[in-house]
Amino acid sequence: MVKPAPPTLADLRREIDRIDEAMHRLLMQRGDIIDTLIATKKTAESGSAFRPAREADMMRRLVERHHGILPLDTAEGIWRVIIATFTYVQAPFSVHADLSAGEAAMRDSARFHFGFTVPFVTHMGAAGVTAAIANSRGDLGLVPATAAKGAWWTALEGSDSPKIIARLPFVERADHPAGLPVFAIARPHPDAVVTDVETWSIRVAGWGPAAAQALSSLAEAIVVPDRGFEAAALLVSVQKGALGAVEAALVNAGASVRSKALVGSHARRYTVTADGAVSTP
Repeated sequence: MVKPAPPTLADLRREIDRIDEAMHRLLMQRGDIIDTLIATKKTAESGSAFRPAREADMMRRLVERHHGILPLDTAEGIWRVIIATFTYVQAPFSVHADLSAGEAAMRDSARFHFGFTVPFVTHMGAAGVTAAIANSRGDLGLVPATAAKGAWWTALEGSDSPKIIARLPFVERADHPAGLPVFAIARPHPDAVVTDVETWSIRVAGWGPAAAQALSSLAEAIVVPDRGFEAAALLVSVQKGALGAVEAALVNAGASVRSKALVGSHARRYTVTADGAVSTP
């Protein structure tokens, strides 16, 4: 049996051109569907079009099916831009970002996750971001999920206040090109949030090394000094339903909880190791 001749360079280039054209046509078809969706749901009239739960599910499926020589970074970035851009088409919004942790790192995060079509508005401090989101219908805010100068999250405590809806990057790995951990803040639709991880604003008295050690074993937290001696304001990220264990650990360590308020929630993150293994924290 005669083996078929291997494809020529010209054959391979024609195949690449065919795939490129097919991808472009599929993107335009996606746009047609979004146009119909706008008319059906009147999203453009109702404000925010963010769907954190759906986005998390889409990214999980992307990671699980990905293979081959294309870097996961590239595939993730393409899908993030597609999601953000079509969200913007449904209901135009701006991304407000706190640059206090470094302008380059925050810009990388914003552009990786939201592309260049969505307007990018900068602030020097989280307070400006939370105020802008509170005064908007559908904008999104990005605040570093790292050490803070003040308890900016207390602005999210009111029932009508914006809330944390996501923590980025969703797919984490040591060499992520936009690896700055950030919280995304918006006015979410009640039926669109994902509650794998809850974020709580907690004020405690009697804060000290024992309380810090007890908390670190149970949850991620940002801690800043609060009013009063040995008082602290905490932003605690904990698995849904596990806040009671956190409170008990704090009390056992000599601290007392003065107040608590749910200020948002987000999806469990996917962690990809150097060998491609996937886990969820």
